[in-house]
Amino acid sequence: MKQTLYRKFLICYIMIGILSFFLVSLGGSYLVERHLEQSLSEALYKEANNIASYDTVKHNISSSNLDAVKQTLTAIATFQDADVWIINNQNQIIVDTAKTDSDARPVAIASFNPTEWGGNYYQVGDFYGHFKNDRLSVIAPITSDMTTKGYIAIHYQMNTLYQSRSDILSIMQLIFLLIYVLAFSMLLLYRKKVDIPLQYIMRGTEEYANGNLSYKIPVESDDEIGHLANTLNYMSDTMNQNGEYQREFISNVSHDFRSPLTSIKGYVEAMLDGTIPPEMQGKYLKIIAYESERLEKLTRSLLTLNELDVKKRLMQLKRFDINETIKTTANTFEGICTERKIRLELILSGRELFVWADMEQIQQVLYNLLDNAIKFSEDNSSIILETTEKNGTVFVSVKDHGCGIPKESLSKIWDRFYKTDSSRGKDRKGTGLGLSIVKEILNAHNQNINVISTEGVGTEFIFTLEKAR
Repeated sequence: MKQTLYRKFLICYIMIGILSFFLVSLGGSYLVERHLEQSLSEALYKEANNIASYDTVKHNISSSNLDAVKQTLTAIATFQDADVWIINNQNQIIVDTAKTDSDARPVAIASFNPTEWGGNYYQVGDFYGHFKNDRLSVIAPITSDMTTKGYIAIHYQMNTLYQSRSDILSIMQLIFLLIYVLAFSMLLLYRKKVDIPLQYIMRGTEEYANGNLSYKIPVESDDEIGHLANTLNYMSDTMNQNGEYQREFISNVSHDFRSPLTSIKGYVEAMLDGTIPPEMQGKYLKIIAYESERLEKLTRSLLTLNELDVKKRLMQLKRFDINETIKTTANTFEGICTERKIRLELILSGRELFVWADMEQIQQVLYNLLDNAIKFSEDNSSIILETTEKNGTVFVSVKDHGCGIPKESLSKIWDRFYKTDSSRGKDRKGTGLGLSIVKEILNAHNQNINVISTEGVGTEFIFTLEKAR
């Protein structure tokens, strides 16, 4: 089974929880016990010193009647929940708050040696074999006239301390469990907000890798995960559109190449097998030349688009006179315009108007626009080429008085291979790529082009250029 991030986090969470619980239970138990032992021993040692400083204790330790002293010590022992002793110089217990008055005989402590304690003021154990259970014991000397007359000993049962430790440890464990449950809710939140969306994204990438570009990743959120999902969805849409465009592009290219090739092949075979007699071959050779020219133009347009698409040709931006470029481009159409009696009217702003652009590409724009204008203009009509300048921007207009473009076709004229129905009858040599090339070139210059057209009246294309400083 594939180890997902969530499963890894869950395993780590469980392992950390178990380890942390043992650390809290064992380490916490030790630390709490040490803390209780330390704080309790300090309090008992302080109490033992206070008792040793009482005058009644100092003056009566050698007396045979210690009832008054025992009553005081019993009250203190009850408050401290401990046993209080008075030990004389003969290592005998002469007062023990745990015993009754009837059993008040002195009890000797074997091997009791206060000097063994050194700098320690407390010990944990059976106090020289006197107790069956461990006790926390502290001793403080009773001194009078610079002489040690005995000791005050206080004994606290360790079982009571252990019970206090267990109570505190239970609270610590409860708090840990509450935090652990809260952390689990954070893990569930991670599952919902991160892990599940990531699973959807992974599913989406697998679908894209298998070619299903129409798959939509169902993640909608305003965080980085949502942004990633939206980006991948946008990428798949773009790739899908590109794929559709490529299929359409190949289909259109195949159609536009197949038609003239079929004509050329048919006429050549007819001439070879004698179907077309020699005296009529001249007519059909002109048709072959016509279709060959159409193929050449289509190939040239495709190469131009390829250069623009993959940006193989870097733009050579420079300062040049757009008015002079318009005149030069217009001269290339002088022959066909004379033949069809079409007038080219140039309305240019000033003698010179300098712009900042790639002159060769702008010549291509002018050529394509003017070629279209002539193609769809009636004989004995006029075409106007005009330049104006406003606020540092140069506007170039190419206006014809031809058949115009249907309103429903205006938004499609920039698509590759698109031809209006009215153009198909008049322009058999048209490739449907001219305006696409124009749009690509002006987009590369970060400039705009607009079209105004009315059927039966004419069409005007207006594009912008940056004025040179």
